[in-house]
Amino acid sequence: MLEQPHVFGPELRRCRLAAGLTLTQLASSVHYSKSQISKIETGHKRASSEFARLCDSALDTGGALSALVPASGPSARSSSLDQAGAMRPTAEPEEPPVLSPWPPPSRRQMMTAGAAGLAVGTMGQPPSLPEVMSSDETLLSAHRGLLDQYRRIAQLSPPDPLIPALAEHTKALHTLAAQTGSRTGAGLLSLSARFAEFTGWMAQEAGDDAAALRWTDHAVALAGASGDHDLASYALVRRALIAYYRGESAETISLADGALSHRLPPRIRGLAAQRRAQGHALAGDYDACMRDLDLARELIVHATADAVPTALVPVLGPTHLTDPVSMVTGWCLLDLGRPREAADLLDRECARLPAHALRTQARYGTRRALAHAVAGELDHACTLTAALLTTTASVTSATITMDLRRLSRTLSRHPHHPAHQTLAPQLAAALAPRAH
Repeated sequence: MLEQPHVFGPELRRCRLAAGLTLTQLASSVHYSKSQISKIETGHKRASSEFARLCDSALDTGGALSALVPASGPSARSSSLDQAGAMRPTAEPEEPPVLSPWPPPSRRQMMTAGAAGLAVGTMGQPPSLPEVMSSDETLLSAHRGLLDQYRRIAQLSPPDPLIPALAEHTKALHTLAAQTGSRTGAGLLSLSARFAEFTGWMAQEAGDDAAALRWTDHAVALAGASGDHDLASYALVRRALIAYYRGESAETISLADGALSHRLPPRIRGLAAQRRAQGHALAGDYDACMRDLDLARELIVHATADAVPTALVPVLGPTHLTDPVSMVTGWCLLDLGRPREAADLLDRECARLPAHALRTQARYGTRRALAHAVAGELDHACTLTAALLTTTASVTSATITMDLRRLSRTLSRHPHHPAHQTLAPQLAAALAPRAH
């Protein structure tokens, strides 16, 4: 990394001159100032991966500049991955992971989660106790209903107060499975695995990647013990997401590769293809990214057509996106340095999000505002961001905050722009560390 300016800067200048562009023209295209680009070309300033991808797009260099900005950070792969890239389910699940040392949720957080629970109450109530205990099937259905409720609450509240409840429910289902007949016990154990997987996602949203990986491992062990070996492959998709947010393109691609076996259900393969496309986008490989998105669309359409409705098996992956592949395509286009195309697609897809899915709105809405900012549409980006800040504050998310920080850095390149000057105090407050 120390040598990067001495390699990247001269190559950027060579590519710019070969394309017949002046510094002013390139600055206008990528929405960086002329002085910033000059400092990068002369080796006085490092290039970010975002800047490299924007230049690749503007200069049509096919990812050559992105390749000169190496990724950094620890590997997301853990020792539970074998040499073929598949996770090894254990014969017997271990005890649930010890919770990270988060302090107990504050009274305000508990009230927020409670209010969220009341808000989703009209979306479907769990069965009454006599109904729950009337048969094995309704027992499974009731616990599945509770997982759905937790997922709805997570759309409206911070993750921290949910994690202890999810952890306890995972453990309770594991215990109940051991006390129940073999057929129902396997179903309860499989459902316990889905609770553990969702607990891992909430841990990632709370900013604890280590806990997220531990819960993912536990989910794989529970699923393997129940006979559900497909979840082990889906766990690779989850791990690839952690690698993606760390900026590790090669690791994202490698992990997603492990979940693309033809023996797996089409939905898991489709989600893996989407994740691999995101890895290729980080690497600046447009063609590979688009090929994987085409594959993802084919697989997810196939999975949707063949889906058999059931009240007992939770859906893996996002459930609030009308067209997940189009939304991910917009996400990838931004990473590929094509913010105008990304903004157009994200505008369309964000308009289709359900009103109650606040976490999903915050996630894709922030990425949409970022796309407009990177495209140089500062007024519109600031308007979108201002409308989002209340939502991002209510759900809190480490992954969404990463995009908010990136948005803040993008806007800060234009310190004298009136819309940015108005928004800056609110954005700074939203990004300030929170006291637990």
